[in-house]
Amino acid sequence: MDPSERQQYRAAIRGDRDAFEMIIRTHSRTLFAITYGILQSREEAEDVVQDSLVKAWKTRWRVRDPEKFPAWLATIARHKARDVFRKRRTVPLPEQMTEPIEPGPPNTSALDHRLRSALATLPELHRAALTLRYFEEMDYRTIENTLGLTNGALRGILGRALASMRKQLRPALASMD
Repeated sequence: MDPSERQQYRAAIRGDRDAFEMIIRTHSRTLFAITYGILQSREEAEDVVQDSLVKAWKTRWRVRDPEKFPAWLATIARHKARDVFRKRRTVPLPEQMTEPIEPGPPNTSALDHRLRSALATLPELHRAALTLRYFEEMDYRTIENTLGLTNGALRGILGRALASMRKQLRPALASMD
């Protein structure tokens, strides 16, 4: 983390709205990727990001180390997304959701569905790491700071997540050949 970022986080922690707004611009896409990875719903993920940023502003004084600010933001977003996910599971599905869905184009939608299903089976932290690395194309250091992981832990998580994805997607990919 460079000194200007550290200073920006310090200013936001002290209540500087402009600094906090810059942090929002910098991190909102990352927070969206994390929450979308958990919820698989654009609208819910956007709402959770907004709620997370409001909570972060209200409780910013709790952050003692400015370098941990990105990981703290990501933790708030993950917890809020988990809460929404838990609440959603207890709500019964509407009738229209239980009706069969018309199949789309054969290969791409089936593969896309399998990919989403495989992602959904991963543990939350693995899903977040994969999403940030391969869909958001973040570098390792940024992901480490965002998720509060060491380099070794991140590499291990990504390795296990990719191995699980390969294992789950192998039959789908083999049928495409």
